[in-house]
Amino acid sequence: MIMRNSKLIMVVLLLAVLSLCKTNSLACNEREKNALLRFKQSLTDPANRLSSWSLTEGCCGWAGVRCDNVSGRVFELHLGNPEDSGKSTLVGKLSPALQELEHLTFLNLSLNDFKGTPIPSFLGSMSSLTYLNLRGASFGGLVPHQLGNLSSLRQLYLGGNSGLYVDNLSWISLLSSLESLDLGWIDLHRDIHWLDYVSLLSSLSELYLPHCQLNNMISSQGYVNFTHSLTVLSLPSNNFINNMPNWLFNLSSLLVLDLSDNSLVGKIPSTISNLHNLNHLNLSVNMLIGRIPESLGQLKHLEILSIFSNFLCGPIIPYQLGNLSFLSYLDLHWNKLNGPIPSQLGNLSSLSYLYLQNNELNGTLPRNLGLLSNLVALRIGNNSIEGTISEVNFAKLSKLKYLDMHLTSVVFNVSHNWIPPFQLQHIFLRGCKLGPKFPVWLQTQRFLQTLILQNVGIVGTVPKWFWMWASNIQTIYLGYNHISGNLSQVLINSTNFDADSNRFVGQLPHLSPNVVVFSIANNSLSGQISSLCQKMNERSTLRILDLSNNALSGELGHCLMRWQSLTHLNLGSNNLSGEIPESIGSLFFLKALHLHNNSFSGGIPLSLNNCTFLGLIDFAENKLTGNIPSRIGERTHLMAIRLRSNEFSGDIPQQICRLSFLIILDLANNSLSGSIPRCLNNINAMATIPNAIDDKFSTLKFRIYLGYQEDYFGYREDLILVVKGRKSTYSSILPLVRIVDLSCNDLSGGIPIEISSLFGLQSLNLSQNHLMGRIPEKIGGMKYLESLDLSNNHLSGEIPQSITNLTFLSYLDLSYNNLSGRIPSSTQLQSFNALDFIGNPELCGAPLLKNCTENEGPQGDENVECSERSWFYIGAATGFIVGFWGVCGALLCKRAWRHAYFKFLNNIKDRVYVVTALKWSWLRYHFRR
Repeated sequence: MIMRNSKLIMVVLLLAVLSLCKTNSLACNEREKNALLRFKQSLTDPANRLSSWSLTEGCCGWAGVRCDNVSGRVFELHLGNPEDSGKSTLVGKLSPALQELEHLTFLNLSLNDFKGTPIPSFLGSMSSLTYLNLRGASFGGLVPHQLGNLSSLRQLYLGGNSGLYVDNLSWISLLSSLESLDLGWIDLHRDIHWLDYVSLLSSLSELYLPHCQLNNMISSQGYVNFTHSLTVLSLPSNNFINNMPNWLFNLSSLLVLDLSDNSLVGKIPSTISNLHNLNHLNLSVNMLIGRIPESLGQLKHLEILSIFSNFLCGPIIPYQLGNLSFLSYLDLHWNKLNGPIPSQLGNLSSLSYLYLQNNELNGTLPRNLGLLSNLVALRIGNNSIEGTISEVNFAKLSKLKYLDMHLTSVVFNVSHNWIPPFQLQHIFLRGCKLGPKFPVWLQTQRFLQTLILQNVGIVGTVPKWFWMWASNIQTIYLGYNHISGNLSQVLINSTNFDADSNRFVGQLPHLSPNVVVFSIANNSLSGQISSLCQKMNERSTLRILDLSNNALSGELGHCLMRWQSLTHLNLGSNNLSGEIPESIGSLFFLKALHLHNNSFSGGIPLSLNNCTFLGLIDFAENKLTGNIPSRIGERTHLMAIRLRSNEFSGDIPQQICRLSFLIILDLANNSLSGSIPRCLNNINAMATIPNAIDDKFSTLKFRIYLGYQEDYFGYREDLILVVKGRKSTYSSILPLVRIVDLSCNDLSGGIPIEISSLFGLQSLNLSQNHLMGRIPEKIGGMKYLESLDLSNNHLSGEIPQSITNLTFLSYLDLSYNNLSGRIPSSTQLQSFNALDFIGNPELCGAPLLKNCTENEGPQGDENVECSERSWFYIGAATGFIVGFWGVCGALLCKRAWRHAYFKFLNNIKDRVYVVTALKWSWLRYHFRR
């Protein structure tokens, strides 16, 4: 029996080999072979994928070609790009020679590059096709209606060609055999009846229409005719602005429903439970409101549930969600969910990913979440979670890779020798309580990529094991603790390292060439700045270097030459000296430069003109001299210039008006002379209303990818500005600030009327100069002005009446000028202190104690007051006459009314007498007792 079976197996194997040999030796149809060679000639093939396509070889053995085993006719072409990369991409256009492949049923040309050429209409004549895949092949133009002739087509994939569009989708309804359709990234918005046509496909099982600019989910016929065969409906990233339509919940065979990244409104209907076969539901990034419906708990086959970034409120439904035993992915982050995390989530034994961050949850972390042995990611950060975390909370989380509890109030209370069951890759514990001792259990984590321990209450010296252990961690954030230690001999190898606001001492550490971000501001580091260069053996890849607020000294020298990749450099608030070296011009990619609050001398180096991307310059509080270079106007990206408290002299260069993106101009406390440039109104960013959406400062941001999903840490610029008489640090709102501060200089001449065209300006300070003339009459047009300081000048004339239009004005100082006349009347101006107007002898009116005489103040105001007073008296007299004779005249003329009126008065008199007598008797009785 065994021998017989062995012989049978040998025969089968022999037949298989013979069949294979027969396939390779099939005689290729000569006409089809020539057609394929012409097709090849229309393409370029940089990776030689079609090198086997030659006259000497039979086409049935060519790469990507499949022939029928009997007839030898070509029936499949597998020419999709296997690597999804440019290296093996076929480039060119489709040759009409393909039409000669009469038996072709399968055509895959996906992920190649057809250079935006249209999909050829001749494809519609290839009636044998059952599979057509042109995904991501860079086609453009109108999708040909002739594709509707492919009546045998079962799978049509045109997605990923963002240059394609459809004017009328009616042809799609002719593909009666179609089972799977992908038109993703094709513009379909021109056809409002798309839903009617697609729903006529009786065999359709899978429909993919992401990024199609669709804006209508309502059928023009009043109903949708989808059959029960539809299992996948994917419509993400369109423009639907309506409630979830009722027809969705009749698709009982659906396995996947993706409506994410639209603008759906309203509540999630309870009828969603009709989709009882659903295993993937994605409603994320919409505008859904209300509670999570209890009926979701009836979707017993659900494996993936994602509803993040909506406006859902109320508690997480405990019992219902606890019934979803197959649920492996639950994402509810960025909503308004409140209440405690339900302990029933601990029953979801299949759960691998739990995302609840950025809600309004409170209470403690349920202990039974520590029993979820399949959990890979636990994210509960940015909630009001509190309580103590112990070993029990992690008891069986052996697969945990991502732990996020940042910005919660949890307190870690684990034993000193605790060995966690997990090996984490990403730790986010910012704002939690881990200290005061450095957590020893961290050194058991061997595969860590991200460590965020900002403001966790750690106090004391870094343990000896830390620096060697941390050398392979990509991102480390230790800021805002009380960590100490000497960094002189430490090697930093992390790509991103931030230890701001701690107590580190010693010289600057060694930086490896791997470091991209190094920020150690607000510590007590000392020594020469040049030591950092001496400790770098190779050219740096550093992009952000922030050493501000330390005690570093010395000159910059030519150290900068090694940092040519820098985009953000902050050396402010140290003890640096010497001239700013010309080598700073070698930082070609520099976007922000802070050298403030040091002792730099000399002028601004001309080589700074080479930094063409520079958007922020902060040289304030140094000893810089000379003129402000006129070529500063060539740096068209500049948004902030802060040169206050130096020794600059000369005129303000006219070229500064070319900086159309400038929003902060601070030249205060220098020795600048001449007049204020009249062209300041050419600075467009100050002449337009601040807009959070139009954030020019976004070009200065630096985003640090943390290696997991959408997680980024951003490096954000800040500036110290003097606004409303106070020095403050501006960071998150800096892009919305609009400031001109030219105070404490030697400027002369008048205030140019053009300055009143800076409609977006919020703070204007021209105080302590030698300005003369009148305040511009149209200053009231600067309606966003919050702070105005023109004090200590020689301004004269009256305060313009239009100043009363400055409804946002909360700081005003016009003191010590030669202003005269009446202070304009408005609630805003009279609310200021008299000191804001003092030193103007000819000025009168509130809030000053000096009253205006009849000859003082604007005549127009007096006429207005007299006119208003006259009309008041006329109105009062007329009202009295009409009221008096309206009542008395009626009583004189109507006898019945007169009798009723006097009878009413008699009744009132009697009632008052009785009540008074009773009250008097009651009082006398009680006093006697």
